[in-house]
Amino acid sequence: MFLVLLLLLIVAVVTAVGLTGHGASVLAARRARGPGAGRVPRALAAFAGAGAVAVYAWGLLHVTGAVMESGGGAGSAPAPPCRMPGYEERALHVVDQSVSFLPLGFVCETTDGADYTSDDVPGYVNPATAVLALTAVAGAVAAGYATERRARAAARNGGPAPASNRRTGSL
Repeated sequence: MFLVLLLLLIVAVVTAVGLTGHGASVLAARRARGPGAGRVPRALAAFAGAGAVAVYAWGLLHVTGAVMESGGGAGSAPAPPCRMPGYEERALHVVDQSVSFLPLGFVCETTDGADYTSDDVPGYVNPATAVLALTAVAGAVAAGYATERRARAAARNGGPAPASNRRTGSL
């Protein structure tokens, strides 16, 4: 499980850096070529996506720490992340633990089939990830709408399609 979490963390960091670079290049192209349809929403979508991935990676780092802490050895039953204040009675009945990826958390499973999430992941991680991801989707939809609207206006006026919408002969 630790290696999977580590791999996901690396992928998340690389994705966040890539999306940030893409957003910056979209804004730089806007300066070089002048204003165009959908460039600002496209950059907003890239930056919001980078933020969502970065916040998720921050939470994933906390989950990885919890998994490492519950690795076994003396004093590992129940797992240390499951021994939270207010859950002392439930912690005595913990039989297993798992990782929840959506919403992100370290889950402690009890003998009666119930479960509870430890407080290892900060409370703002899941809501911030959701808001930033929805902002990224909204920005991408707005960029597509603006580009499509510009292309339809150009076609209606008999002009050429915008450069971003022209099809080239290559694949």
